[in-house]
Amino acid sequence: MTRLFRILWAVPAIMMAGAALAQAEFDTRAGSAWVYDVGTGTVLMEKNADVPLPPASMSKLMTLNMLFEALRDGRVSMDTRFGVSSRAAALGGSSMYLTENDRPTVEELIQGIIVQSGNDACVVVAEGLAGSEDAFARQMTARARDLGMTQSTFANASGWPNPNHRMSMHDLGILATRLITEFPDLYGYFAQTIFEYDGRVPANHNNRNPLLGLGIGADGLKTGHTQEAGYGLVGSAAQGDRRVVFVISGLDSEKARAEEAERMVSWAFRQFVERQVVSKGQSVAMADVWLGNTAQVGLVAANDAEMLIPALSQDNVVAEAVFTGPIQAPIAEGQQIGTLVIKVEGLPDTEMPLLADRAVSAAGFVPRLKTAAGVLFRQLLGATGADELAAAAEEAVADAAAAVTPQ
Repeated sequence: MTRLFRILWAVPAIMMAGAALAQAEFDTRAGSAWVYDVGTGTVLMEKNADVPLPPASMSKLMTLNMLFEALRDGRVSMDTRFGVSSRAAALGGSSMYLTENDRPTVEELIQGIIVQSGNDACVVVAEGLAGSEDAFARQMTARARDLGMTQSTFANASGWPNPNHRMSMHDLGILATRLITEFPDLYGYFAQTIFEYDGRVPANHNNRNPLLGLGIGADGLKTGHTQEAGYGLVGSAAQGDRRVVFVISGLDSEKARAEEAERMVSWAFRQFVERQVVSKGQSVAMADVWLGNTAQVGLVAANDAEMLIPALSQDNVVAEAVFTGPIQAPIAEGQQIGTLVIKVEGLPDTEMPLLADRAVSAAGFVPRLKTAAGVLFRQLLGATGADELAAAAEEAVADAAAAVTPQ
């Protein structure tokens, strides 16, 4: 008979005390928010994060993703020039102030979208890649599904208000993380503070991201604002070896957005520390072996485990080694036996495989026969009915027979 075992394992690092963990909580004024530590893959905070909302210009990040993918695939280059349609030139809102006579390069369009938040630049990209903005929007929606962005639908390339144009804060966070990790050679453009396209309209030369230049490691990504959406920001900052991505929306002013974004970055870096709580190959537990040449096998961690811990709760870690035992021999060295589950209240569980620390071969005939006899004896003493005893006997006889069957 197999049983599920949960063995508590203590490691210095996390204390399950609610009072201390409460220090790590963040009460945001944003209507929706999502905060993520990139290195450890930890969601630090979320609020209405999976609700599809009007993303305003923050959805321009998806237009940039489509353009970055075209660059990576060789379909365009930085020097490729796109035409400007009358439709693109006539689009209102934030703009590069393109005219139908312009032929901007891909590099200029990237800067125009990031720094100037150019709606016209987004339409130029959409038409240049897909032939029409409608076709491009359909492609963006399909690509979003491929990337795991399940709460995103696109009606245009710019974030222009439309009831069918929606993204969740979680989806925007997934997208931001992708832009950072998949396109490091292009990500630097998000930190650019000024872009002057042909010297036009100096008032629109400056990046609207309020965190750039504050000395807190902020280097992206995109602001957004419409009357329906309020003020929002998809941001990222790096300090030391850590990088945080955050998304906020629904603020009532530029000032509130700037204050909330800076406060969120400070909280994410100061309320959490990164610690290695287990090392690759570290022994975690022992599991009983069934019909093997040894009675037990060690369970060791498959990898190093680094995780974020609330800064005021670093004294203890309580983890569980979870496996179903006893483990049937033979067992190969490195075979996965169970799972190590490390828990911190208020944060997602961290899980990793537990592996056998050595090979265990099947026992010979005599040890197997003794084991079978022992099972019969224990079952006889503890059986509550004839059916249980018969089942135990049948299993033991089968094991003994297997021991003498030629292989």
